[in-house]
Amino acid sequence: MNSSILIIIATLALAFYLGIKARKGQEMKLEQWAVGGRSFGSLIMFVLMAGEMFSTFVFLGASGAAYRFGAPAIYIFCALTYIVPFWILPPIWRYAKKHNLLTQSDFFAKKYNSKPLGLLVAIIGVISMIPYIVIQLKGFQIIVSEASYGMISPTIAVWIGMLVVTIFVYVSGIHGSAWTSMLKDILMLVVILIMGIYLPIHYFGGIQPMFESLEATKPGFLSFADEGLSITWYISLCVIVALGQYMWPHCFGASLSSQDESTLRKNAAILPLYQIVLVFILIIGFTAALQIPNLQGADTDLALFKLAKGAFPAWFVGVVGAAGMLAALIPCSMLILTSAMMLSKNIFKAVKPDTPDEKLAKLTRLFVPIISLIAVYFTFFGGNTMLALLTMAYSFVLQLFPSLFFSLLKKNPVSKAGASFGMIVGVALVAYFTLSETTMATLFPSAPSIIQDLDIGIVAISVNMTTMLVVSAFTRKGQEVIIEENVNQINIS
Repeated sequence: MNSSILIIIATLALAFYLGIKARKGQEMKLEQWAVGGRSFGSLIMFVLMAGEMFSTFVFLGASGAAYRFGAPAIYIFCALTYIVPFWILPPIWRYAKKHNLLTQSDFFAKKYNSKPLGLLVAIIGVISMIPYIVIQLKGFQIIVSEASYGMISPTIAVWIGMLVVTIFVYVSGIHGSAWTSMLKDILMLVVILIMGIYLPIHYFGGIQPMFESLEATKPGFLSFADEGLSITWYISLCVIVALGQYMWPHCFGASLSSQDESTLRKNAAILPLYQIVLVFILIIGFTAALQIPNLQGADTDLALFKLAKGAFPAWFVGVVGAAGMLAALIPCSMLILTSAMMLSKNIFKAVKPDTPDEKLAKLTRLFVPIISLIAVYFTFFGGNTMLALLTMAYSFVLQLFPSLFFSLLKKNPVSKAGASFGMIVGVALVAYFTLSETTMATLFPSAPSIIQDLDIGIVAISVNMTTMLVVSAFTRKGQEVIIEENVNQINIS
């Protein structure tokens, strides 16, 4: 047993200890278990939100994208991703606190006075989160196998990792995710900064010489293409990412754990500091493009680990693996927690509305190991289609944004029927585009490149919004009449 394996095992044990200890002194009622009693301050919110957004993608996908694409990899930087939550999360939190709402589905159901709409949102959310969990676990397999030099079986690694996460989520809820996020963030910062600074110095004598060598070896690698991965593609993708990021049910739900509105705004303001870390991830990917230039296909996502093995001792590779391991497991914990909440509170209770709160709390925890087992099954037997499903899932949750945005206005022009039809049409288009591999270029073959290079998600959300507003124009008047009659009946009684 080498030092790398010992460090990975020790880190996993420490994460388990922190996850269990997090419940100390807390009475684990459903609100405390799910949203921390809405008591998390700025530091906890910072690491919690970062823990959800910076997952295995940072260790595998981001460095791999820099290796493959060059300049277009800067799509991982998107300032809009933090501007949008600065404005929308505070009113969401305020409304959720006032009405004691715990999930995204609760919010939609209350805002539109429609339990069927809440059920639709819950179904979209749960379906979207399962492939997200699976992708994290597949990344976890790769990270542990690479960091342990192949000595830890990927199968055993997944079972142990999910067992740890399942137990501390079951016991501590969101508190366990928050505490372990702190450990993850410290390790990530240490590993990425050391590698991003040391590797260019080690191989080229500095960061500037590395970029000069890259431009000389691969001319144009640090520029956007005129067509394809162009500036148009980049801007459209940034818009979609910004609008969709906080539509993920676990990101939406985590925001409800804040102690007040100002904490959410502070968090949105300081979270971009994490983008500094991503600069060093790109530097690692660029360094790998020069040092190990022949990686192909899925192997490009291993660029960071292959560099680490060539430049650092085994113990540091273990630290890299430990950070990557937590970068997979912490988002998993929030995804599992949120899925369990929505399955029990928004789907099961929709079928059996007379379920008492005490039974609902027990049922929510029961769903935690069930979801974990489902995710493990698809990790082993889901094949490679899960990546396509994850892409589709992101576009699924994006379809929730239009109706959420209009619900925050003083006078919402959207009816519950309009919101429902808009989501259904948007989701159906996303499924069709993904499964048929339709792009803007295939949809508009004669259009100029400025149109063809747009992300196809622009079409789905545009049709969603158009459908939503048209249906609302025909149904809102009748909905207002019904609401007015109900109010009059209440006043009479």
